[in-house]
Amino acid sequence: MTRQLPLALGADASHARDDLVVGTANSAALAWIDAWPDWRAPGLVLWGPEGSGKSHLASIWLRGAGGRRATIDAALATLDGVAQPNLLIEDVELGLAAGGAAERHLLHAYNVVAQAHGSMLLTARQPPTRWPGTLPDLRSRMQALPAVAVQAPDDDMLAAVLTKLFIDRQLAPDPDVVSFIATRIERSFARLGQAVDSVDRAALAAHRAITLPFVRKVLSAEGLID
Repeated sequence: MTRQLPLALGADASHARDDLVVGTANSAALAWIDAWPDWRAPGLVLWGPEGSGKSHLASIWLRGAGGRRATIDAALATLDGVAQPNLLIEDVELGLAAGGAAERHLLHAYNVVAQAHGSMLLTARQPPTRWPGTLPDLRSRMQALPAVAVQAPDDDMLAAVLTKLFIDRQLAPDPDVVSFIATRIERSFARLGQAVDSVDRAALAAHRAITLPFVRKVLSAEGLID
């Protein structure tokens, strides 16, 4: 049976609940997502390093809450006419760092959501205490929100995600291949997707089995491992 060529992973990877691998790195954050709508505040901050799975968790919440996704600058327009708004804004500190009217936009959006008894989910790489900005009202509101860290995945979680990514492509590499990648690659779900994509494409092109020497050669050549 001929297998279709794989699509690139990364931004197009599934963010379904069934595709989330749960471990010590994200279990606390998932508990908060599952606790909605019984949050004790109008919002929640998920923070952690790039590639730690914040977007996956945020997408699960967005579907469950029937919410809308927006940038800081477009938040107010997105909320226009929504009776009980639930809003997702990602990479908040990057948007605030751009300056301009971003602080005022975020403050006004927060107030609209809170007054309408909605919820706001914010993601960032740093906790609110480290976000840029000088607007006192915004800082006080953001720092009053519950903030939960999403840690970089550990070796066990990396191995579990790698195994699933390979299985999704109808591949079954030896456990030593999975262990090798998990212990040598950057601790990022996005980087795992790149690695599996690179190995799969290279194996198809070369008509090679996915062996440890082959994987080492491919990933080293692409700079995905040391």
